[in-house]
Amino acid sequence: MARTQTPDPPIDLLAPIQGEVSWFCCGTAWGPCSSTGKGACGTCNSGSLQHAWPNTSDACWAITRPDSCGVSLSRRTCGFRHRTTALCSGVSVVTAIADCGPQTDLFCGERSCCGSTCASNRLIDLTPAAYSQIASLSTGLRPCEISAA
Repeated sequence: MARTQTPDPPIDLLAPIQGEVSWFCCGTAWGPCSSTGKGACGTCNSGSLQHAWPNTSDACWAITRPDSCGVSLSRRTCGFRHRTTALCSGVSVVTAIADCGPQTDLFCGERSCCGSTCASNRLIDLTPAAYSQIASLSTGLRPCEISAA
């Protein structure tokens, strides 16, 4: 009997996961952002409660490769809603996928902390409007927990 391989990329992972949250600019100008592209989904705007996810499609997965950092992330497509909770404050925000990213494999082992609370590997990018709901934009990176909304 042949051994069945697990799918690459992972298709479904329902448990919350801890990692780093960062922010990025997209769409029309807002706050510190000038106008940029609308993201992989065509709907991204810096002033909206949205995020980029590293496993929105096969093409996205091929670029971001969180598995290179030992992280399995579920396939979620445009519009799927995640809850991101800042581990520093416990404050959370619900956002919808609007882009592909971050490029997790470029940041394997990167670690952000607040006091003794730490997390590693960039797993989600929030728009500035969303990130500012859970932390100051000046922090740039925060440890977080990500779950389905």
